[in-house]
Parts: sequence; structure tokens; C-alpha cells
Amino acid sequence: MNPVPLFLIIVTLPLLLSGCGKKATFEPAAEVKTVEEEVLNLNEEIKVKESITEVSGKNLENKIAEVDHESDLVIAIENIDSVDSKFKIHDRKIKYQVQDGQVIIKGYDEDLSGDLIIPSVIEDKPVISIGERAFSFCKTLRSVAIPDSVVSIGEDAFKYCDNLEIVTIPDSVKIIGLGAFGDCSSLKEVEIPHGVTTILPLTFKNCRSLTRVSIPNSVKSIEGAAFQSCKMLMHINIPDSVTTIGESAFFLCSNLDDVIIPASVTTIGAKAFILCNKLKSLTFLGDPPKINGKGFFGPSQPTIYRKAEAKGWESTWQKSPVKLISEKP
Repeated sequence: MNPVPLFLIIVTLPLLLSGCGKKATFEPAAEVKTVEEEVLNLNEEIKVKESITEVSGKNLENKIAEVDHESDLVIAIENIDSVDSKFKIHDRKIKYQVQDGQVIIKGYDEDLSGDLIIPSVIEDKPVISIGERAFSFCKTLRSVAIPDSVVSIGEDAFKYCDNLEIVTIPDSVKIIGLGAFGDCSSLKEVEIPHGVTTILPLTFKNCRSLTRVSIPNSVKSIEGAAFQSCKMLMHINIPDSVTTIGESAFFLCSNLDDVIIPASVTTIGAKAFILCNKLKSLTFLGDPPKINGKGFFGPSQPTIYRKAEAKGWESTWQKSPVKLISEKP
């Protein structure tokens, strides 16, 4: 056996002696998790974050709106525990909300039916607006009279009111929202009030019983699909204030037989008169308008009539023959 080197004894002995008499202490080891546990915890954290994102702010409002358009339930996002503080029910079976001293019609009671006259004043405050989707899917409403205190009708306000036959809109109304009377399949006639400058997209789409429309000379634009599938509409008087007719504006108006386009119209959208199969003639009072896109009318080819002094016309236009108005039967 080899002797222990002297220098090693000298170095290690003090170290050994210094530890004598002291109690050894140990720090508790951190909890050890398996890889599987870490993955599960991470997944749970992700799910929680995703669920928070899904119900936050506007997302919640959108999801509630998507649940059921026929529902009469309205939930106030800002104060979900107090619906009554947002909406009240009038004795005429309509729901309303007071904002800044003015009244907005927001919905209807399930017992509403027949003929409705909306009051101009509620709680001594003026009724100034019909809100978005306020009467949508009210299938028992036959007629509605809107008071002259109202200045706007919201988007889809009367959409799918299948039995609505008569609507009275005062000249105080300046805005009729997108799709406001869409799919009102029993609506027979409508007078658009003076002061409305734009007939917005889809406003009267699928009003299959509509036979008469009065458009005032305040209107400058008839936008996309505004009168699409109004299959009973035979005549339309476009005033000389209109400059634009939008895409598919009169698409599938299958009984429309003659249309006069004023000289003010400079642009017409694609498919504006597609599938107007009874359309026999189009009379233009000015120069040829610009066509945005392909397919202006068809499959029928109506005769085009023009003024003698108008410029830019040739013997055919959009594959249809062009004749002078004086030749019109």
C-alpha cells in the first residue's frame, strides 16, 4: 500500500475538521413534472386564452347576433344584467330605447300583429329612428305607418316581414338602410320619400309582389340589387337626378317591359337588367352610359331607342339594334 502524501493530509484535514459539529441542511427539491404533465398544462392555458378571446368585446356581440335572427331577445353587452334599463315596451307592442333625449325603436313584442301606427312621441321625447332589424321576421305585421319625426330606417329593419302589404314613409326620412324592406314578399307599392339621395343595396330585393315604385328627384344613385327579383314590377320611372344604376339593380325583374334611362345616367353596373325577359325596349335620353363589367341585359335583346342629337351611338349597342325615338311604335 502506498503511503498517503503528506501535502494531501495537510490540505484536507482542516476542511474535515471545519465541518464537524454542524448539522447538515438540505433545500427541498423543486417539484418535478413529467413531460406529459407540462404538455397538458400548456394545452389548458391555451384553451383558456382562446375562450377569453372568443367572448371578448365585439366577438360576443357578433356571436349573439348570429344565434337566431328571428329571436325577440336582445342582450345588452354593456350591462348584461339589466336588459330593462336598455329597452322598454310601449303599449303598441314595440320596444324602444331612449338615447340623448330621443327615442329609437328597437324591436317588437311577440304579440304585435295587424296594422301598426308608430307614435311620433314616447315619454314626451321624439321618435327619430327605426333601428336595425327592429321588425325583421315580424310575419304578422300587415301595415305600418311611420311618423314624420323619424329621419332614418335602419338596416334590415323590416326584412322578412312576409305579410307586410302597406308601408307609409314620410318625407322626413333621409336614410333607408341596406336591405330595409328586403324579402317583404307581400309589399305591393312604395313611395320613396323626398330627401333620400341613395337607394342602398338590397333595399327592396325579393319584394315579389311590388308593382309600383315612386322614386323622387332627390335620388342620385340606385345601388346594387336594390330591386332585384321584384318580379311583378312592370314599370319604373327613373328621375333625371339619377347618375348611377348599380350592378344587378333590376336583375330578374321578369315583368319589366320598358325602361327610360335619363340623360343624367352616366354609369350602369353589370347585370343591371339581366333576366328581364319581357324587356322589349330601353330608351336613352342622352349619350351611351359607361357599363361597368360584362352583361348589361339578356338573354333577351331589347331594342335601343335614342335621341337624334345624342352622340356616341352606333347601329348596335351591347349587341342590340339602335333606333331613333321617332321610330318607336
